[in-house]
This record gives sequence, C-alpha cells and structure tokens, in this order.
Amino acid sequence: MRIRVVGAGVMGRGIAQWAATAGHTVELADARQESVHEAVGFIAGMLDRAVEKGRLGASAAEAAVKRLVPLESPLAPGDAVDLVIEAVLEDLAVKTDLLTGLEKVLPASVVFATNTSSLSVTRIAAQLADPTRVAGLHFFNPVPLMRIAEVIPGAATRPDLVPLLVELVKSGGHRAVVVADTPGFLVNHAGRGLITEALALLEEDIADVAGIDRIARDVLGLRMGPFELTDLTGLDVTASVIDTVWQGFRHSDRLRPSYLTPNRVAAGLLGRKTGRGFFDYGSDAPGVPAEAPVTGDAARAVHVPGDTPDARELRRVLRAAGGVLDPAPGAADTTLVLVPVWGTTVAAAVAGFGLPPGRTLGVDPLSLTTRRRVLAMTPASDQDAVRDARAVLARPVGTGQRPAVSVVRDTAGSVAQRLLASVVSVAASIAERAIATPADIDLAVTAGLGYPHGPLAWGDRIGGGRMLALHRALHETTGDPRHRPTRWITERAQLGLPLTEPGTRPPHAAG
Repeated sequence: MRIRVVGAGVMGRGIAQWAATAGHTVELADARQESVHEAVGFIAGMLDRAVEKGRLGASAAEAAVKRLVPLESPLAPGDAVDLVIEAVLEDLAVKTDLLTGLEKVLPASVVFATNTSSLSVTRIAAQLADPTRVAGLHFFNPVPLMRIAEVIPGAATRPDLVPLLVELVKSGGHRAVVVADTPGFLVNHAGRGLITEALALLEEDIADVAGIDRIARDVLGLRMGPFELTDLTGLDVTASVIDTVWQGFRHSDRLRPSYLTPNRVAAGLLGRKTGRGFFDYGSDAPGVPAEAPVTGDAARAVHVPGDTPDARELRRVLRAAGGVLDPAPGAADTTLVLVPVWGTTVAAAVAGFGLPPGRTLGVDPLSLTTRRRVLAMTPASDQDAVRDARAVLARPVGTGQRPAVSVVRDTAGSVAQRLLASVVSVAASIAERAIATPADIDLAVTAGLGYPHGPLAWGDRIGGGRMLALHRALHETTGDPRHRPTRWITERAQLGLPLTEPGTRPPHAAG
C-alpha cells in the first residue's frame, strides 16, 4: 500500500515509521518542508536504535528508510496513493482545509484517515464532497511502541473502510479497536474516570497528591499515579480533554471536571514541560516528601466489629501479623476499633453502632492484601489512636515485607475504592452506550493507558454484585450523581452476568 502521511510532527513521524516498518511505501509531507527532512532523519535514527537493541534487523531497517518518500507539498498529485493519514494540528478548520484540498488532487479511490484525538470524524468528513471516504484512525504516542489504534467510522463512512483500516492496523503489528464517533472516542473517554475522581479527592482534601498517587500505585497496581501521569501528559492537554468529553456528553455528572484545573493551567503549572505541575521537576527540585515514620504502639489491642466478610478478612490479616485482638472493648478502655468500610464512612459506623469516636478508624478492604494499607481518620480521631493504628497495620505477615500505611481523611469508600469505582463506572457507561464492545474497552484501556486490568474485567475481579453495592453506597452516602450506578453494572449484577458480557441484542428490523 502507498500511504501519504501529512504532518511530520511527533505523531506524523511515528505513524510514518510504523507504516514504513510494516512494509508500506510512505510519502511524508508537511506544510514546513524542513520538518519532512528532520522527520526522515529522526525515523532513520530510531530504526538504528531498534537495530542496536536487537528489535529489528539491519536490512529491515535499511529497507524501511528507503520506503520513505519526502514530498515538497502535502497537496502534491499522487495517482498511486491508496491512503492518506493526516496528523496535522488538532483544529477542525486546519484538518478540513487539508482534506478538501487533497480531495481535489488525489484520485477518488483514495481513503482519508484522520488521526484526530478529540474532534468529530463526522464533522471533519462533512466538509468533503464525498464524506463516505473518511474515517478516524487514532494512534497513540509513541506510535511504534503503543501497539493500539482506534478505528472510528463517521456517520457517513462507507462500511468497507472499517475492516480495511482494522486489517491495516493489524498488519503493522498493532491491535485495532472499533469505536463510535463520540467525544474522546474510547481511550481518552475511559481515562477520565481516574483523573476526575483523583481531582475530586484533592478538592475534598482527602489526601495530598503524593498520597493519592501512592495509593493508586500500591493498592490498585497502576504504573503511575493520576497526578504523576497528568504531569507527564501536561495539565493543559488533560484539562482540555476533560472539558471536551464532559461538554460533548452534555455535562454528564460522571465526567464532571474539577474547579482546580483552570487556575493551575493559567499559572503554567502544566507538569514536566514547564518544570512544575502537581510535582516539581528539574535538578534543583526538592522531590516528593518522604512518608512519616511509623512510631506507634504496634502491640495495642484492636477490636474489629461485625461479622461481614470484610471484617473477618481484617481480623485474619491482623492475627496473621501477630496483632492483639479484643473481642468486645468497653467504653472506657483503650482498645482501638478498626472498621472495614465499603462505600460508606467511618463516621456513619461510629453513629450507627455506637462506637467510641476517638478510637475508631477505618480500613480499606482493597488494601489488606497489597503492599500499602489505607487507614481513614475522622475529625474526632485521637492522634495517639491514629499513630498506634498505623503501627498495628504496618506489622508484616510472617516473614513478608512490612507494608506501608497511608492515613487519609474519612470519605465514603476511601481513596482506592473511589478511584476504582470511577474507572469501572465510566467504562460501563461506554459499554451501555455501545461506543465500543466490552472486549475492545478492556483491550484499549490496558494497551492505551497501561492499567493492570481492563476496567470491566477489573470490576469482575471484585465481583459485579460487590461493585454494584459500592456504587450504591457511594451514591446514597454522598448524594452525588457522579456515583449513580450504571444500568450496565446493575443489570449484570442482578442477572449474575459478568461485566464483560456483551449481552443479547434485539433483532434488527427486516429490510
């Protein structure tokens, strides 16, 4: 196939490298001619590095470079061109002007693919004389390493273009997911679950940015915390995507932006590219403050009320670590009370069960078998009780590693539960809108965002019924519609189906 890539910036050169390595002849063009030659040199250098690391043979690299054809103009005639992939500025007018110009100089058989990350494919295509030849083909940076691409048919896209682009993506060693033409498509939409909830936790002063990131990494198993990831991406980019997706879905509460981002963007606190974001960067940056040492009495007696599975598991973990358990503390004694919370608050447990406010703290059940345990304190918590409870939870099980212990403010569900609930909820809302299949949602999120599990499969690991209970508890406790249970999770939990189950669809009307 002969592919013309227009736009020789970061994305364009990555797409060109991927396509040339896959065996396609690649015409590379840009409005700035110098960018084309710079891109060819860059690609040659990247292929040389791949050879040095043993990922590519020398002859294959040499052949790929020879398949790069620099053009003097994006609008150069080209009777042999099969496909155009545009990767120019993320601006509707810029993209439509380019494609309408190309439509005039290239054969009617040429397929146009836009690498837009946020603009409507349908709106881009609508400006062409033949909108049926346009589809979205969204790669992720760096293209050669991020082995996933979204194929997005617009409202007028010819049916044969989707399988053609899917096969093209697969032939280049990437995986393709088919996504409806909706705001944020799939990966950018699904990614809002984590960062919007992390910002909400920060708004509520539940924990600081370092604390939230530590819990996201150590309890949920994410490679990067949400604020660390935002600093890498750039807050200006992240905030724009958050606003675009929220506005596109008509101000959905589940996708509600934070009031924190506009001022931080205005102040230039964008992350690594400006040297300061949620964290500081550079050689003279102070670094992330170390966690406070564990100094409490690890031998203080603990009472765990109730006979729920979470309560039994907490008692098991404490016993395995050599903790001292008290079956029934009196009102005047010094026994700590640790309450496992699932979607509710420690304060509600204190009020509902008549527990001593100063000595009662919460524990997140999600953290019990991870390398970090999460302890929740209320405004009534005694500081000695907090210090000693932290020491109790920091006791290692057997000869295992001593777990870290984070202390956060009391909130419905605690930090990890709220982050996970949002990730699963947003993915479920994508599934119930038929934006993508459950399998494609999980594939795209693991490949595009690096989560340890696809969000729907992650929900199944917890259990559909337990996830529904979490969402209901969060919604009832807070009254915030952002936590409203989705139909997707509710139905599957009630029917005993996994969240990854696409379900039976009604038959199509006879034509």
